[in-house]
Amino acid sequence: MPKELQIQVTPIIASNEEALKLHIAKLMQIAVSDIKHIVIVKRSIDARQKAIKINLKVTVYFNQDILEEQEIKLPVYKDVSKSQEVIVVGAGPAGLFAALQLIELGLKPIVLERGKDVRGRRRDLKAINRDHIVNEDSNYCFGEGGAGTYSDGKLYTRSKKRGDVDRILKLLVAFGATPDILVDAHPHIGTNKLPQIIQDIRDKIIEFGGKVLFETRVADILVKNNEVQGVVTQKGDVIEAQKLILATGHSARDIFELLDKKKILIEAKPFALGVRAEHPQSLIDSIQYSCDFRGDYLPPAPYAIVKQVNGRGMYSFCMCPGGVIAPCATSPSEVVTNGWSPSKRDQATANSGIVVELKLEDFKPFAKYGALAGMEFQKAIEQKAWNLAGQTQKVPAQKLVDFTQKKISNDIPKTSYVPGTTSVELGEVFPGFLTQIMREGFVQFGKSMKGYYTNEAVLHAPESRTSSPVRIPRDNYTLEHLQIKGLYPCGEGAGYAGGIISAAIDGEKCAQKIAESLGISF
Repeated sequence: MPKELQIQVTPIIASNEEALKLHIAKLMQIAVSDIKHIVIVKRSIDARQKAIKINLKVTVYFNQDILEEQEIKLPVYKDVSKSQEVIVVGAGPAGLFAALQLIELGLKPIVLERGKDVRGRRRDLKAINRDHIVNEDSNYCFGEGGAGTYSDGKLYTRSKKRGDVDRILKLLVAFGATPDILVDAHPHIGTNKLPQIIQDIRDKIIEFGGKVLFETRVADILVKNNEVQGVVTQKGDVIEAQKLILATGHSARDIFELLDKKKILIEAKPFALGVRAEHPQSLIDSIQYSCDFRGDYLPPAPYAIVKQVNGRGMYSFCMCPGGVIAPCATSPSEVVTNGWSPSKRDQATANSGIVVELKLEDFKPFAKYGALAGMEFQKAIEQKAWNLAGQTQKVPAQKLVDFTQKKISNDIPKTSYVPGTTSVELGEVFPGFLTQIMREGFVQFGKSMKGYYTNEAVLHAPESRTSSPVRIPRDNYTLEHLQIKGLYPCGEGAGYAGGIISAAIDGEKCAQKIAESLGISF
């Protein structure tokens, strides 16, 4: 019978099948020839000690072939071309996985995406990087695949209580992702590989009778007697349906404004905001791995850090080893940063959002905006950054130590942020309380990670789109909006997810609840 083991080995052994066989044979006191196959089930790095180890969960097969594992296949989808229609607004992970689930349940999704298809977005990304031109419907946040497609594709989630994480990962593998995402503790696809996966998901939706309409922005939601009747697009087209999944992402401010204008219940939600810090990857490697040179057997090192400063959490967010910082504005009059890594994580720099948790009371200066107060707080900081950067997509920047000491940085090195940097005292970007917390927090970070607190690091401001500043409240059981029947707020934009996996899970759940409301068993 196969035997499952939990072992800890050196990076060299973990990367060499024969060395791993020899190690396991010695551990089990058997001959190497008795081991026919080893399958790695889970893999993680333990860098807490100077001698770095790799934790492995393995299945060892002896004098027998590998048991026939169930091949990872797509579900059996149905032809839904003539089935009841459900409108899905947004083609990010929540919308796409909702659409796939609807098809699996025999319902026809009509996916409306304000941006371009995954390939068409590239020209607009080039325009913002090179020419500082922001297309409000096609950018790093908007377009097929959503924000994750061109900003990394990290799949790590703590949301295991929300649903079946393995199901989402297996679906991604079935659509072409590397099987390593089923093994690694912090799975990651990479911006260079995600577009094809997203395109294949879209093709599958269309193949089985669903529709996907690009450059189709929702201008109005039709409601009668507190029930959804359909939507009106920016072109004036009316699309009718009694079920609508609203999965527009955390940056669709026009949707929040539309709901508020129509007096459809929404509420302000706390989020986090700060800067994106970039270090040389070699420096992060030396800190995390306690070595002068990482070598070939370890991946570029990540980090995760959190401190309590003046009663607020300050923490790393969306850390990108071997990655770059990207311009993620969704309006011409703002500057927004985010980070991403290619699949190999082979860039010379590491970056991470370093953000501070906000409270509803922080939005009091914008109280006149009601439920949109947090959004207006966020917008004001992004617009201030744009003005300080000369009304361009150059990012306000400052060396880390200089920031804590209130010194203008006169010699900021070239960073991975392609539009360029403008030297600014970042205290001008943020409210005073937030600036003070970050200044104290970075000093504390340096005490925990020796070498982190350095002027080799450059801070880019702001990192402001960590999550939605608005929640669209829904019933905990039916997932319908508390006020509007047939409206299903979904994913990050509705305030119910925080990343690709949790958004995808939420999309599936909304689809299931719609099927349940229609008496469809599954």
